[in-house]
This record gives sequence, C-alpha cells and structure tokens, in this order.
Amino acid sequence: MTETILSTKDFYYDLPPELIAQTPAEKRDASRLMVLNRNTGERQHRIFHDIIDYLTPGDVLVINDSKVIPARIYGKKISENSNVSVEFLLLKQIEEDVWEVLLHPGRRLKPGTAVSFGGDILRADILETVEDGNRIVRFTYDKEKYQTLYAVLDEIGNMPLPPYITHKLEDKSRYQTVYAKEEGSAAAPTAGLHFTPQLLEDIRKKGITIVPVMLHVGLGTFRPVKVDNVKEHVMHAEYFSVSEEAAQTINAAKAEGRRIIAVGTTSVRTLESAADENGIVHAAHGETRIFIYPGYQFRVVDCLITNFHLPESTLLMLVSALTSKEMMLDAYKEAIREQYRFFSFGDAMFITDRFIQENNPEKDARS
Repeated sequence: MTETILSTKDFYYDLPPELIAQTPAEKRDASRLMVLNRNTGERQHRIFHDIIDYLTPGDVLVINDSKVIPARIYGKKISENSNVSVEFLLLKQIEEDVWEVLLHPGRRLKPGTAVSFGGDILRADILETVEDGNRIVRFTYDKEKYQTLYAVLDEIGNMPLPPYITHKLEDKSRYQTVYAKEEGSAAAPTAGLHFTPQLLEDIRKKGITIVPVMLHVGLGTFRPVKVDNVKEHVMHAEYFSVSEEAAQTINAAKAEGRRIIAVGTTSVRTLESAADENGIVHAAHGETRIFIYPGYQFRVVDCLITNFHLPESTLLMLVSALTSKEMMLDAYKEAIREQYRFFSFGDAMFITDRFIQENNPEKDARS
C-alpha cells in the first residue's frame, strides 16, 4: 500500500492582511472565542470570558508559565573605525551567560568579534557559528549592579514580537501572560494572553484545577515549513519541564476520566513529550522536537484553547491533528467570514470534545 503524503500546501488558506491583529484586545478576556466541537464540527461564537461555561468541575487546565524575555537588543560592533549596527535576538541559554543568538547582519560578525550594547552596559563575544548561521556568544556585564543577564535585558531589551506585527507595542506586559514565571521564552505562549487573574480565580472556584508546566518558546514557532512532505520537517528544539506534582495531578485526573485541557500548543507539546506510550505523564525536563500533525494519536490532551495560526505552519498542523485538516480549515474559513482577528494578538478557539447543556448557543460574540 502506498503511503499517503501529507503536503505542506494542504494547510494553506488565504487570509486577508487586515485580519492580522496588530494590537491586543482592549481587555484580555474580551477577545472573541470560536468554540469547535471536534467530534461533530459544530461551532459556536462567544467572548473569551465565556470559556468558563465550557469547563466542568474536575477538568484540569494546563498552562505554560514560561516568561518572555526582552530578547531583542541593538548594539555596535567593537572595532577600530567601525560603526556597524547590530541586532541580536536571544534564542536559547546554553549556560549561565552563554546563549545561542540570531543576529543581523550575520556575515560581518565572525567568531572572535565583539559587540557592545546599551552604551557599554553589555558586551557579547562571539564564540562560534552553529546551524542556520546562528552564533554562540558569551555576555559580560557588571554583576554587582545587575546580578543576572535578565536584569540587563529588562533595562535595554525589547520584546521580540513576531515579524507579522508591525505596530509598536505600547505596554510590554500585554505580550506576557498574567501567570508568566519562568524566564526564557523568545516568544509568548499566546493562547494564555486571554486570561485575566479574575477569570483564573473564577475558574478555580468552579472546581477546575490549574496546573503549570513549562516550555520556553523558541523562534521555531515562526519558522516556515520549507519541505513539501510534512513528515520531512524537523522541529527546532525547545526546552521543557514538568514537575512531579504536575505529573501526579494530571495522571490522577486521567485515571478518573477527567478532561485534560491544554492552554496553547506549547502546553500540548510539553504534555505529549512527557508522556509514555500508555499516556502516563512523567516528571521530566530537557529538549523536545516533538512534531504533531494529522495522524498523531494524542496520549494526554483532550481539549485545547488556542489562537488562529499561520497558513502552512506547524501550529496549524498540530490543531488539525486534534480535529482533522478538513474540519479545521472549514472553521478557519468561517472565522475569516466572521472577521475574527488572527495570530498572536488575535482571537481564540476552544477545541472541545462536547458542548455543555448550560451553554446558550444564541449568545454569540457579536452580541
């Protein structure tokens, strides 16, 4: 039997540019919410704070508490008679002050050269070149004044917004979840941006358990799939961790038939990376390159809160695996007709296994 080739082009859809959200919603939980029943394809339109109506006591809501660092910094090459401007984007920590970075312009910055940032507050010495032309660099700074590199970045760094967001972000906190804790992401786990402290408290009061896991989001999130055969794509490695307490809580819920609801594709990838073939989640940490696309058999996750993703992206492939490619693209067509806002600052989708009786389908996001 000939194996069916899943083509990257199968995940293309045409998005009007004006539907790419350039700014966050005025209130985090006031964005729109499409609710998709993955078993029937039925859809409902609500406001995000209505997500609580679709959750039931006993559910476990899994969040990614990684924190975005102001990872984009601008400096000058250190050399005689040089005025070369340089942009660094910090991607991954190798050891305390040694990082893998994406830089521009790359060709002028060979191993052995150095760059100064923030009026000599920070210096980077380029150690080696690695895959994709990235560099490994060592940072030095006044440790008595700043103690950690993160403190330096807080002073001179900029939020690493995706390339499709061209407007200036006035409030840095809006590209950060309200529960962000573990510093290290180069991009936000954007499904979590819709939650407010009050909504999370209301969810807890309803009897839903909220469990944090962690995956530091890398630039691989935005890296296009360059091969036609989806199965040939190699994911960029990202660091994740699951605590013993989180694993025990999730496993107990699964054993009792309670739902595991992931907030964002990063939470999905974390849970599925930490699970064995029997669906048991283990305390774990390390790098994952897990790539989820249609045909994948989920071990842990039942439902997913997510945003609307780029055409032909690994994220669109992941959400299609939880439903089907046809169902997901049909839902995206409806989202476009209904003028939903797309991508990082856009609206949300809840992929659920059922609609709950207390929901009022007449109440929608346009009311």
